Amino acid sequence: MERRTFVSGALAGGVIAGIAGLIAGKRNQETQTRESAQRNGTPPVVVQDRFEWKMVTSWPKNFPGGGTTAQYIADLIESMSGGRLKIKLYGAGELVPAFEVFDAVREGTAECGHSASYYWVAKHKSFPFFCSVPGGLTVAEHNAWLQYGGGQELWDEAYGEFGLKAFAAGNTGVQMGGWFRKPIHSLQDFKGIKMRIPGLAAEVINRMGATAVNMPGGEIMPSLESGVIDAAEWVGPWNDLTFGFHKVAKNYYGPGFHEGSTCNEFMMNRGAWDRLPQDLKDIVYAACITCNNHAPAEYFARNAESLPILVNKHGVEIRSYPQDIITQMYKISRDVLEETAQEDSLTNRVYSNWSKFQQLSMDYQPLSNYGFIKDRSKAYN
Repeated sequence: MERRTFVSGALAGGVIAGIAGLIAGKRNQETQTRESAQRNGTPPVVVQDRFEWKMVTSWPKNFPGGGTTAQYIADLIESMSGGRLKIKLYGAGELVPAFEVFDAVREGTAECGHSASYYWVAKHKSFPFFCSVPGGLTVAEHNAWLQYGGGQELWDEAYGEFGLKAFAAGNTGVQMGGWFRKPIHSLQDFKGIKMRIPGLAAEVINRMGATAVNMPGGEIMPSLESGVIDAAEWVGPWNDLTFGFHKVAKNYYGPGFHEGSTCNEFMMNRGAWDRLPQDLKDIVYAACITCNNHAPAEYFARNAESLPILVNKHGVEIRSYPQDIITQMYKISRDVLEETAQEDSLTNRVYSNWSKFQQLSMDYQPLSNYGFIKDRSKAYN
């Protein structure tokens, strides 16, 4: 054997032996650390996985309500996880357009998104029930259905077919009926107008003789100004004041028939969700529950503060639909929901479960929120 070969082999053998010794030493050290920790009654230090996610949203970044709620949940998850799960937020149009959030999360372009499931009605007819349907549920009723009425399990099933997982993560509460250039006095006044309105409520408006148009929030104001649409609903006084709809239309109708509550969703790519350890899954769910309490409280407070500004400062006329129009809206809404339920077996099961819970709620409401509010209004007004 040549001396060079011998030296090279000896060095290699020494390196391998050294590495083996280091590994053995590290294992012994870890064993001693665990044994010492057990003797001292303290848990051993465990190296925990860290994750970095992208979140896409259907809202302008930091826009009051939707945008700030999305950032709130991202910040809360990072804080609660001690930085183990960091989420970078992209507003509508920054990474993907507002109405491509569903596909972006499903395809893995982003691990998660914040949006509203009724935007994806073309994907599956059951989806609006997890957000809002015309003539539907209030915030308390919707949360009760999701958490205790079987709604979450059905949502898991519906989104699972698309490789997604979602939790309720915010709610606007009851929305206003919309902004109209001209007053609505009769059903005839709906004939021929173009109105921005999403979800299954769009079909209700179509059957009333108007033409429903869906568009992201950021496009509503320029469309109203240019005459592309004649009317629009968005959320309520707080958000609507921010967008400046009062500069174009002065007739503000409410409450709306179409969204007794509007549940926003925190949707996740199912693969990304499954890769999280259980404690981070628990943190994500806890953050969503927190957000689902935070958002409707903020919306209610800000809407109550913003309404007098619209009326007293900007001369907005607050109007209610005539009773015959309200009756027609709810009648058509029920027809649309029942017809939608016939689309496929899953939607039929969602509707059946949802409608039974709605009836339970309607039977109880006279002795709950509705009864209390009605009696309070009679006593104080």
